[in-house]
Amino acid sequence: MEMKILVTPTSLQPGRKSKALERLRDFSEELVFNDKSRPLTEEELIPLLKGCQGYLAGLDFITERVLREAEDLKVISRYGTGYDRIDMAAASQYGVTVTNTPGVNAQAVGELAFGLLLSVARQISYLDRTTRSGEWVRAEGVELKGKTLGILGLGAIGKVVARCAKGFGMRVAASDPFIDREYCREHGIEAMDMEDLLSFADAVSLHLPLNKETTHLIGKEALARMKDGVILINTSRGGIIDEEAAYCGLKSGKIGGLGLDAFENEPPKGSSLFEFSNVVATPHTGAHTKEAASMMAERAVDNLISVLQGERCPYIVGQST
Repeated sequence: MEMKILVTPTSLQPGRKSKALERLRDFSEELVFNDKSRPLTEEELIPLLKGCQGYLAGLDFITERVLREAEDLKVISRYGTGYDRIDMAAASQYGVTVTNTPGVNAQAVGELAFGLLLSVARQISYLDRTTRSGEWVRAEGVELKGKTLGILGLGAIGKVVARCAKGFGMRVAASDPFIDREYCREHGIEAMDMEDLLSFADAVSLHLPLNKETTHLIGKEALARMKDGVILINTSRGGIIDEEAAYCGLKSGKIGGLGLDAFENEPPKGSSLFEFSNVVATPHTGAHTKEAASMMAERAVDNLISVLQGERCPYIVGQST
């Protein structure tokens, strides 16, 4: 049976060497690619998905209309962990199985989160820009040793961040509704509820899914609980932070620095947050290491082929009905 498959992750495109992509080429005679170098919109996806049975998806916006129009689609294999941009109810309604690749990018995202923390704490990005421009600025940073890092979401990524922080002599606290208390005991992590953590931490790193409960979780009320000068890091999803509240927090000094790999609107053209020198921004690149990209691609291709061939797939997050 001939298969047509749409491939949209920007790191899985023609011309890039990838064993996983070659395996997909062997499986399918017709691959369709994303030529936009960014996540695709509803209007862009609909024509590309016409006649496709499989869809290896990046961070595209997969709405009810997209799924309704994709009459031949059997499986969406997410290249990554999150699936908040997929209308899961519609996927089930239209008989589309959804899979993901949990855990494979944990080291990559965790390292970037801690890198953003270091960059904000020592103003590395700002000092790089000013030095390149010919200035010789003396800017006072803060040391991380002895400070408390609060981690919201102690999953695979949060655990990587915790280990990094421990290596720098930081005190680590974590909040998670499903927290692994044994892991916390073994690694000297203090388990707390979110309210206590926010008031206790010198820096807060977010590692949460985006859903109804977490949308704008970090808003005016949450910021009011935090210490003055708190450093806030987000490498999960942009909607978790209310960017208007963050702007006010930066302007007042409540937020001492902000490290973002995710934004409410991506790309964040003209974001008011960029007015501040203590904001460090990266383009949702947490998972973009050679190692993570290779592992994610292999698993995403495995998932897609397994579902299309009717084989068992252990990484199904949404089952077709």
